[in-house]
Amino acid sequence: MLGPHVVGQRVVVRRLLRGETGPTGGPAFTDLLGTCTAWDETACVVQPEDGDPVVIALADVVSGKPVPPRPSVRLRATPREAQQRAMTMWSDLETAPVGAWVLRHSPGESARRANSVLAFEASGVDDDYERVLAWYAARTGRPIAAVLPDSPEDALFRDRGWGPESGEADTVFQVTGVARARRALPVGEIEGLVEVAEDGPHAVARIGDRASGIATLAGDWVGFRAIAVAPEHRRRGLGLQVMAALLEWGAEQGATTAYLQVLGDNAPALALYDGLGFAEHHRYRYLAPSD
Repeated sequence: MLGPHVVGQRVVVRRLLRGETGPTGGPAFTDLLGTCTAWDETACVVQPEDGDPVVIALADVVSGKPVPPRPSVRLRATPREAQQRAMTMWSDLETAPVGAWVLRHSPGESARRANSVLAFEASGVDDDYERVLAWYAARTGRPIAAVLPDSPEDALFRDRGWGPESGEADTVFQVTGVARARRALPVGEIEGLVEVAEDGPHAVARIGDRASGIATLAGDWVGFRAIAVAPEHRRRGLGLQVMAALLEWGAEQGATTAYLQVLGDNAPALALYDGLGFAEHHRYRYLAPSD
């Protein structure tokens, strides 16, 4: 499975350590994971993620194979970690922990993301459910839970009579690299100038009263929401121009990862974002007590 054809690929190679003895008294072997950068008749070169390149004599190669590329840092983030980044979107967001769960409430927002308990893993506390009810009873009067589909938390709330908060599809959390999205955006003339107003970690981009959108910075992640175009001005690329301006702003702030959230049955939006390089990170759904 190894040979000149693996140059440029990520590989794992088991090799003999000459002059060393293994734990059972026989020959010693070690595995090396990295990218194969060269291969000739006598040796190959493997560049590990850390350290200097390693030259391996082909006579010392015991076995090996190509392995899939390592997932990007943004895809290695857990759904909970990604959602916590997105909490910066609301400047007035009130949060409180219930073990590993996070209670969220924004007095100035009706968005479910800002007014639901983030329950993406076991809370680790015994009275988690009762605390959720009490917390939202004192604020919104209606508790909502954000859970991963078919998770133990999904089952926990459903077992207590909760069901889908609305008839909408599950929400898709998507990510991509800022540089990749910027390269994919078309460059062209538009009817008007995109104006970007900055307010701390937030930026609002507008094209008059025709299109607008909001971006928020969280470390090296930039998120987008409320990308909207007036109905009479759609299909002119104004939404993409708003995205381009917000991506430029995010890049200037040092963001390397872009994210957004879209309903899973919104085929036009999913196709648009797919063209910009966005890929699904995770899906989740909202549950609420049955009326």
